[in-house]
Amino acid sequence: MTSVVYVVDDDLAIREALHSLLRSVGHEVEAFACTRDLLEQRQRMTEAAGCLVLDVRLPGQSGLELQRELATAGILLPIIFITGHGDVPMSVAAMKAGAIEFLTKPFRDQDLLDAVHRALELDSLRRAASTAQAALRERFASLTAREREVLALVVSGRLNKQIAAELQLAEVTVKVHRAQVMAKMHARSLPELVRMADRLSTDRPKA
Repeated sequence: MTSVVYVVDDDLAIREALHSLLRSVGHEVEAFACTRDLLEQRQRMTEAAGCLVLDVRLPGQSGLELQRELATAGILLPIIFITGHGDVPMSVAAMKAGAIEFLTKPFRDQDLLDAVHRALELDSLRRAASTAQAALRERFASLTAREREVLALVVSGRLNKQIAAELQLAEVTVKVHRAQVMAKMHARSLPELVRMADRLSTDRPKA
C-alpha cells in the first residue's frame, strides 16, 4: 500500500495549492477542510504509511486537539503543523506532543517538501519496527513454559550445566531445550538471542 499525505486546512486556496505541490512530486494526497472529514479515514491511517499536514487553527476542533485525539487513538502519523498565526507557546506545545515540524505561513515549498519526506520516512521506519516487534512476540509466544525458563537463564549468562542444576534437568535435556529456543526465536547466535530478549523486556507493560 502506498504512503499518503493527508492535508487539513480550512482555506480552499491553500488546500488546493498544497494538494498540487505534493502531487507534483509524486505523493498521493488526501485533502480535507476539517478534522471531522479526516477522521473518517481512521482505518486507512492505521493501515498505510503516511503523514499529516495540519493547520493549527481550524473551525471546530483545532489542530492541537486533533493531535491529542489521534495519539489517544493510537494513530501515530507524523504531523507537520502549518499556521498563519503561530506563536512560540503553540509551537512548543505541538513539538512536545510529537510534531516533527511547525511551519509559519507563508513557508517555502521546499521546506514543506523536506518535512513531508522526513515524516514519511519516519513513519515507514516506525511501521517496519512495529511489524518486526510483533513477529518477535509471536515467536516468543510459541515457546513452551520450560523453553522460556531456559531462555531467561541462557540470556542471563548461565552455562548449560548451571541451568541443568537450577531446573533439575539433565544437561542433555537443557541442550535440547536451548536448541529449540534458538530455532523458534530464529536466533543465529547467543548475542542475537540476548538482543531479542532485551527487545521483549522493553515491550512488556510496566507494573
